[in-house]
This record gives sequence, structure tokens and C-alpha cells, in this order.
Amino acid sequence: MKKTKKVVILILLTCMLTTGCTRTFQDEDTKKMYTENILCKPTDEKSLEAYDKNENVKLNKLPKCEEFKLTSGGYEGLFTNIFVKPLAWLIIQVGRLVKNYGLSIIILGVLLRLLVMPLSKKTINMSENMKKAQPELEKLEKKYSNRTDQESMLKKNQEMLMIYKKYDIKPFSGCLVSLIQLPLFFAFLEAIQRIPVILEERLLWFDLGTTPWEAMKSGQYYYIIIVILIALVTYLSFKNMNATSMNSDQVAQTKFMTKMMVVFITFMSFTLNVGIGFYWIATSTFAVIQNYIFKRDKKKK
Repeated sequence: MKKTKKVVILILLTCMLTTGCTRTFQDEDTKKMYTENILCKPTDEKSLEAYDKNENVKLNKLPKCEEFKLTSGGYEGLFTNIFVKPLAWLIIQVGRLVKNYGLSIIILGVLLRLLVMPLSKKTINMSENMKKAQPELEKLEKKYSNRTDQESMLKKNQEMLMIYKKYDIKPFSGCLVSLIQLPLFFAFLEAIQRIPVILEERLLWFDLGTTPWEAMKSGQYYYIIIVILIALVTYLSFKNMNATSMNSDQVAQTKFMTKMMVVFITFMSFTLNVGIGFYWIATSTFAVIQNYIFKRDKKKK
């Protein structure tokens, strides 16, 4: 267990230290925000004019987005080269295939969820096993509630491990899904921001490059649909996590944290571009449906 923790901490530190960073700038004429360290050339005329004014962007050295390669731009750090560029390349290729980059984001987001499905299933199964073990774990807590000496704590840990073994619970394995998905999520955010042609397109009635807040300020109030959907799927996905709580205090804490996270993400969604919003809605919806199916199958068995 200690060795596993050290490995995970090392991986997290590596990601944090090597994560790329999307740099932005605001055009004085259009007042719009643009990504400075884009991976390929924009095609929109207003975007080209905005980038021409920025001395830090060398458009003549950038490939067209449809010609973007994994080696384009040279080495930009471990995180960017391992996660961001491959995802950017995939988004472009799938977008060219389905003729829409918004659809490409949704398709790839769901495919990534499918790749980690075995780990997600294990996490759900462990949550259900944890609920079965809960009565025994509560008895154990009561048994050692007034005993704080080292010998009692050692015995408590040993008995807890026996309960975990009995119900096939591996507490630390639940972190694996988050450990894998977090770098991919941040890489997706950066890839979307750094491919200008994505943000120049539309999906349904929505401009992928704008934010709900910018759209609503210009009178396009229907963009609130994106915010509402993000809030709904976020609430449903976090609600499924309540099953892992161990006692009434933890249940209350989890519910409070769920509400806070939903409120925080909902407010953030006003300032995230719609392309990222579609990614969040699609992947979270997939996760909610997936977890429901896993839990239903577990109960039947």
C-alpha cells in the first residue's frame, strides 16, 4: 500500500510539474480572448487579424490544422507531448471524418470513457461491497471508540483489513479512475483551446468558441441551456459517489461537498467555451448511465 501511494504521488507531481499551460490574450478591437500558444493556424479572418497583431504568435511557422502532426511544434514538455498533442491530432482527424469538430469532441470523450470502463466498473462494485461491509465497520468503530493506544490501533487496522478482505474491498483502487481521467480531462481542455478551427465551428445552434456568458450578454439567452445541462449532469454524477460514505457524518459531509462542487462547476461553466461544455455534458452523461447500469447489474447478481 505504501509503495502504491508513493507511485501515485510521484505520477501526480510529474503531471503537475510538466503540465502545459494555455496562454491567452485579448484583441483590442474585437475584445475577444484568443489562445496565444495555438498548435495550428486559424482560418477565420477576424482571428487571423487578431493573431497578426500579436508578436508572440508566428503564424507562418504553424501548420494548417488539417496538416497538424504529433511532431508539429517540436518538444513542448512531457504532458503536452504525451497527452495534449495526441488528443489534438485525434480531435482533428475525427472532426474531418464526421465533418464537425463539436461531434469529434463528443465522440472522443465517450470513447475515452469506454476505455476506462473496466476501472469504473471495479469502482462501482467496490462501492456496493463497501455498503455491505458498513455494519461491520461501524461495529469496529464503536469497539475501539475510546481506545487510542498504539496496540489497540494496530488491532483495529488488522480487523479492518480482514473486513476489507472478506468483502473484496480495495480502498486505494478507487483512485485509479480519477488518476487516469484527470490528466486526460486537462489535456482535453488544453487541446480544445489550442486548436483554433474547433472554436470557429458550430454544433446545433451553438458557437463552440464562445462562452455562455458572452453569448447571453449579446442577447442569445438560449445558451443558458448549456449551463443547465452541465449543472444537471454534474449533480447526477457526484450523487452516485455518496454510496461510498461510511457513516452518517460522512454522508452529510459528502452531500455538502456535492452541493458546493455543483455550484462551483455551474458558475465556472458560464466562462468556459461551449466546446468544453459539450465535452463535459457528453462524458458526464455517459458516466451517469454507465454507473446506473453497473449498479443495476450488481443488484441482480
